[in-house]
Amino acid sequence: MFEAPYPAGLPIGDGWVTVETHEPVRFPFDGSIVAQAPVGNADLARRAVDEAVAAAKEVAALPSHVRRAVLSAVGTALGERRGEFEDLLVLETGKPLVDCRVEVARTLVTWQAAAEEVARLHGETVPLDLLPSGDGLLGFWTRRPIGVVIGIAGFNYPLLLASHKIAPAIAAGCPVICKPAPTTPLATLWLLDLVRRAAQDAGAPQAMAQLVTGDAEVGSRLVTDERAGAVSFTGSAPVGHRIARDAAPRKTLLELGSNAALVVAGDADLDAAADAVLRGGFYASGQACISVQRVLVVESVAEEFARRLLDRLPEVTTGDPRDPATRVSALIDETSTKRVLAWVDAAIDAGGRVLAGGGASEGIVRPTVLADVPDGADCWDAEVFGPVVCLRTVSDVDSAFEAVNASRYGLHASVFSTSLRTAMHAIDRLEVGGVVVNEVPGFRSDTMPYGGVKDSGIGREGPRFAIEELTVTRMAVIRP
Repeated sequence: MFEAPYPAGLPIGDGWVTVETHEPVRFPFDGSIVAQAPVGNADLARRAVDEAVAAAKEVAALPSHVRRAVLSAVGTALGERRGEFEDLLVLETGKPLVDCRVEVARTLVTWQAAAEEVARLHGETVPLDLLPSGDGLLGFWTRRPIGVVIGIAGFNYPLLLASHKIAPAIAAGCPVICKPAPTTPLATLWLLDLVRRAAQDAGAPQAMAQLVTGDAEVGSRLVTDERAGAVSFTGSAPVGHRIARDAAPRKTLLELGSNAALVVAGDADLDAAADAVLRGGFYASGQACISVQRVLVVESVAEEFARRLLDRLPEVTTGDPRDPATRVSALIDETSTKRVLAWVDAAIDAGGRVLAGGGASEGIVRPTVLADVPDGADCWDAEVFGPVVCLRTVSDVDSAFEAVNASRYGLHASVFSTSLRTAMHAIDRLEVGGVVVNEVPGFRSDTMPYGGVKDSGIGREGPRFAIEELTVTRMAVIRP
């Protein structure tokens, strides 16, 4: 059992509130209980908003050096507990240790970058005298906090996703309320304790960062509160669409997943492309919104590419996620496992072929490679969120780009080619938030703008860009 190094209850207001209900967090690999987690409710959600609203003016008025001190202190505290966070993430997500190490490393970068961006939060002067009516006027704009931020994070990268909500909000001068996924609240609760301790040490109100666990009713209570300034959500498209409707007219930042494509051109380095599919298709057991799902290979190299990929597939080791060698382990729960297997079966019924894998072994979905999965099958059209990759042969690169764009999603896509012309063509043509050349579509530096188009969402994360999303311009016009 995990022994929590933070107080019991939920971090609401300036203290930790005792709750009546607790539910077990289970290790997905074997179902054992990791810990009993506190469960919030709609009343606590409302109370958290009350506390955030009450603290909003004080948080907005915090000097830059205080906000930066809080962010820097959190990064330091996380770094000192790095190994413990990695081990906890393995237990509550079931994600392989190698991926949890990456998550913590990226989390550290996120807090450091947010601290640095505080110094870059500024405005500009405006030449008002472009019209005669502006003669003699002085104009400038500044950025002001948008208000209370509601941050809702997914289960697959709970620490990192929560950090991408909380750190930019603090940098912007906004109080933030985080709601983690019900299955993975533990690392986020610990993170909130570190944030609130840092706030207290810096002389800031602890209510600047709060957390409420619970079900969809709790989430609905948070996103529909008219006092919220913005809602930042990472999760499924259907839930994101509902949040956008429920939160209107408040601002929403939505990262809603994808079914990321990787294009292999006729002049590609096939070994590098195969390696990218192995790394990008199966990391985090496939439970990543920009993991490789669709692979479109130009006909002239399709057979050779498939051979190289399948020859190396045994390198994708399955097993206990605590083993550093493991690359694919159990999905977050049995329901997800059954869904992925059902989608694979449906793809086969629709005409797809199993080149490798299929089925499950001891509760773990085998790393699966399908071919010829048609449009209309969920494994091609929707987000599998499991260790499944689909190959399709296309006549040329333009046909590949058309197939990529035919998706209702558009988060990241990549192209493998030795041609600069093809690379630039991809950057120009692909309807996605990020085009990656000769690397996995799952590449993400946490300082770059990250987000999608179409059903993959709206808005951008990355501290600099999220801070801009969580602030509003205030124009000043002065006649001396």
